[in-house]
Amino acid sequence: MGFHHLAFAARDMAATHTFYAEVMGFELVKAVAAPTDKPGGWAKHLFYTTGGSPSDADDAPMIAFWELHDDRMEGNDTAISTGLGYEPWVNHVAFAAADLEDIEFRKRQWLAGGIDVMEIDHGFCVSIYTMDPNGILVEFCTDTAPYTQSDRDEALAVLRDETPELEDPPVPTFHSAAEFAGAPA
Repeated sequence: MGFHHLAFAARDMAATHTFYAEVMGFELVKAVAAPTDKPGGWAKHLFYTTGGSPSDADDAPMIAFWELHDDRMEGNDTAISTGLGYEPWVNHVAFAAADLEDIEFRKRQWLAGGIDVMEIDHGFCVSIYTMDPNGILVEFCTDTAPYTQSDRDEALAVLRDETPELEDPPVPTFHSAAEFAGAPA
């Protein structure tokens, strides 16, 4: 079963909208403004489709953001990892990319939007990463190999092993938006 939407607090709704609509290419499809449960408090809840085109927007999962106007929540950290004391890579949102060409397209889209990109080939998938304006690590990921019964068996073994054998960490490649902007077309 897929999810309908993931919802997060926004630090700056204008910057969040620019990032998700213009840089990520998602479409704002619904907004609700309503009071919170505290007298005088209110919020906007904005929903963006994560589908690749308007034709599949109705069936695509969404990501939503809260613009909160409620003094109980003022000054809270919107970063879903560092705000809780974790490294940025722990809690993050990974969006599916269709294939390696889609990864390359989205990487160039981010770089053209002035966003630095980290790329990692994990062996079974390739991912690109960047931070959104709310301190949330976002990822586009595509599988590069099918999941086999051997993978499933190994996953259960790792789950149950108190001291599993550690793999070598993947080596990231960093792509600078400033260098991309200065590159010849």
